[in-house]
Amino acid sequence: VLGIFMKYRDFGKLDWKVSTLGFGTMRLPVVNEDQSNVDEAEVIRMIRYAIDHDVNYVDTAYPYHGGNSETVVGKALGEGYRERVKLATKMPVWMVNSQEDMDRFLDEQLRKLQTDHVDFYLLHALNRERWPKMQDLNVFEWTENAMADGRIGHLGFSFHDEFEVFKDIVDGYDGWTLCQIQYN
Repeated sequence: VLGIFMKYRDFGKLDWKVSTLGFGTMRLPVVNEDQSNVDEAEVIRMIRYAIDHDVNYVDTAYPYHGGNSETVVGKALGEGYRERVKLATKMPVWMVNSQEDMDRFLDEQLRKLQTDHVDFYLLHALNRERWPKMQDLNVFEWTENAMADGRIGHLGFSFHDEFEVFKDIVDGYDGWTLCQIQYN
């Protein structure tokens, strides 16, 4: 049952309503100002509080907090919380040089997140340089296989560049489900 106080919106063409407020894990509480030393107890409390108050979308990424964000998110989504949200994480495309790397990163992320699948997998921070590289590595062939084996539900990308590059990326693949764009 959707929450009484939370507002929800249709999520594109999916048969799912996303809470207007999601939980992003790029900037979490840390210990002693060390960005890699996440305050796990506080973060777990915060994420579970958000879910208990009807947030149904949690977003993380491989490099957040020195690679520790996914681990603490995985812990927070234990005890039945994983089933209550759609989970998104991101492939560190700047670190990928082969489809084997794609598999290695995704499998590591799934282990850290303590799940067998992510609902949304985003190509992280696509831009003018990274987009052609992903095309050359046949990322869509790899993605289709990862979706077929159940590790990925839907594909998206995050973006930090100019409009013309954005248009090239959006028009370059028919299977995008979402895009995260910096908004401020």
